[in-house]
Amino acid sequence: MAKPIFRVTFLNQGKVYEVYVKQIFQSDLYGFIEIEEFIFGERSQLVVDPGEEKLKSEFAEVKRSFIPITSVIRIDEVEKEGVGKISEVKGDKVTPFPFPPGTPPKKDA
Repeated sequence: MAKPIFRVTFLNQGKVYEVYVKQIFQSDLYGFIEIEEFIFGERSQLVVDPGEEKLKSEFAEVKRSFIPITSVIRIDEVEKEGVGKISEVKGDKVTPFPFPPGTPPKKDA
C-alpha cells in the first residue's frame, strides 16, 4: 500500500499556504501540528510555477514545521500530490481565530 499524501492548507502571515506532505501528526508542543517530508512536484525546466518555487525556497532547509492548530484551515488525504501554492486571503470566508496577540480585528469603515 502506498504511503498517504496530505494536502495541508493553513494561514501564515496573512496568506493562505497549501503544501503537500507525507507526515502529519499532533505535536508534543501543545496547540500545534507537525508536518514533515514536504513534497514538491518535479517540473521540467521549461515550465516553472513561481508560486511553487516560492514555497520550495521557503521550505528548502525545513525538516519539520510546527503549525498552530488555530491557523489550520483544512487537511485532506489525497491520491497524489498537486502543486503547492501561496495565495492572498480573499473575502471574509477565511478568518484566523483567535486573533494573534497585538492584532486587533479589522473593523469595516
